Amino acid sequence: MNRLLFAGLLVLIPLAAAAHSQLGTTIPANGAVLKEPPTQIVLTFAKRIRLTRVQVARDQDRPVDLDLGDQKAFATRFAVPVADKGRGSFRVEWRGLASDGHAMRGAFTFRVE
Repeated sequence: MNRLLFAGLLVLIPLAAAAHSQLGTTIPANGAVLKEPPTQIVLTFAKRIRLTRVQVARDQDRPVDLDLGDQKAFATRFAVPVADKGRGSFRVEWRGLASDGHAMRGAFTFRVE
């Protein structure tokens, strides 16, 4: 009985993970070094999500929420405008909901010289 339960769990774990969309690409790319500050942050996901929050922080400054505008629907690509924050190291944190309702989150960094 325990083996059957264990085998069932092994089948369900990959299915649960596959239900969530992974962050595919970002612009700027994670770890990028830029000469000019970006005018927008672009997040592209493998599957549709609903983006609920994007924050950006420079160096040790407090994170600032970016305006998602009308990008409140489920989609695979989001382009979020960002005001010029100058030079430094930046961390972008995002949150969203997968189509199954699970909360998702992630972060990436870039630098402007």
